[in-house]
Amino acid sequence: MQDSDQIIKNLEKRLASFNMDSSVKNVGTVEKNTDGVIVASGLSKAMMSELVIFQNGSQGVVLNLDEDYCSIILLDKATDISEGDSVKTTGILLSIEVSEGLIGRVVNPLGVPLDGNAKIKNGKKMPLEKIAAGVVEREPVDTPVKTGIKAIDTMVPIGRGQRELIIGDRGIGKTAIAIDTIINQKKASKVKDVKPMLCVYVAIGQKQSRVAQVIEKLKEAGAMEYTTVVVASASDPAALQYLAPYAGVSIAEYFMEKGQDVLVVYDDLTKHAWAYRQISLVLRRPAGREAYPGDIFYLHSRLLERAVKMNKQNGGGSITALPIIETQANDISAYIPTNVISITDGQIFLQPDLFNAGVRPAIDAGNSVSRVGGAAQTKAIKSVAGKMRLELAQYNNLAAFAQFGSELDESTTKQLERGKRTIEILKQPQYQPLSESHEFLSIFLVTSGVMDDISLDDVSRFESEFHSFVERKDKKLLETLSTGDKPTDDTLKKIEKYAQDFKKGFS
Repeated sequence: MQDSDQIIKNLEKRLASFNMDSSVKNVGTVEKNTDGVIVASGLSKAMMSELVIFQNGSQGVVLNLDEDYCSIILLDKATDISEGDSVKTTGILLSIEVSEGLIGRVVNPLGVPLDGNAKIKNGKKMPLEKIAAGVVEREPVDTPVKTGIKAIDTMVPIGRGQRELIIGDRGIGKTAIAIDTIINQKKASKVKDVKPMLCVYVAIGQKQSRVAQVIEKLKEAGAMEYTTVVVASASDPAALQYLAPYAGVSIAEYFMEKGQDVLVVYDDLTKHAWAYRQISLVLRRPAGREAYPGDIFYLHSRLLERAVKMNKQNGGGSITALPIIETQANDISAYIPTNVISITDGQIFLQPDLFNAGVRPAIDAGNSVSRVGGAAQTKAIKSVAGKMRLELAQYNNLAAFAQFGSELDESTTKQLERGKRTIEILKQPQYQPLSESHEFLSIFLVTSGVMDDISLDDVSRFESEFHSFVERKDKKLLETLSTGDKPTDDTLKKIEKYAQDFKKGFS
């Protein structure tokens, strides 16, 4: 009996010394390799989201913990991992190395360069998964993100720290809005007393040729100087597509902790949901509505909640999120669209009918909304935007009735004509964002009635030529308007005089 007690004591001692020795790795065995998901046994110390390494050097992340087995998703195309191979834990939660050197770079979700330049070294390890900042650490959104797009800055303004969804069918300009916003930060950064914004563009499940076009366009516009591009293309494993947006927001958090403002574009979260559905079904998690797993809402909510405007005590930085969702046949009541609509602070809804009718950007003013609203507008834009939105709403109501009646009174005809010119002035070519002073001049032209007698075909030309006219005539006026302060009566009279003078010589 004494011998057995002694044996037990010796075993306990050995077990204690084993637990104290941190150099001993937890090594397991591969049981199965199915579609990029490895089932392994023996990893008793494994943690969720922990990085593991296989004997051939491939990496994976633990995504399921069962009683006897754990499931690991592969981070590279490792087809040569087979049953019986060893796998060991690292004790490291999946993270990305971030430093100032990441600005202007193209990387994958693990921080591996895709632009042929050197790897980022001596950066700070930022975990891909992190709990969002609490209510006490935040402050209300009150600073605008200048998109340079008239229809957005006047009707659905975006604030720093907001989550504004861009939603619509395929190929109607969702990415164009996001890219224009990134390009416009170059102009916005020159405005006095306005903090410049860094940008992170996350491409999820897209063709590499399309991503290359976007990067080329950013380079042409000089926007890569303050932009980081994270790419998990269509040919990459589903695991990398799943991790891409988390890598993007982790990069943004590094700069936010330094007190900077960051804009993150997720293009797009529909493909992100597809990648997660693929992983979940292979992991044999129960399928729910439209075969998505039950935690698909949590997938996007824990990502988008990390968009924040921190208060002064916590650095005063911010992360603004522009998630993109692709709808099928204009159906915004589908599962993923309704999920993300309920998580975000408003949506910019693009209509195929408007796009096909030549209204570009094809923003549907009725379904688009910003829950931050006027708080994210400067006093200058707010002074003209309210009147314009009201006139546009009245036009939409009148236009529906006007098609049934032939005879209209003078005031109704005038409202209809004003509305047509308002729609015309909101049209804007791609990759040509405007400064706030030019946006103000455009909206003022249409709301003040200056353009009421200009033919519809000439509205766009009148607008651009008037901008050039004011640039030549009075640069100080443009500087005054770019401060964002509400224009004085004298300033408005001066603009109206310039408009009338220009109109006389306009042919």
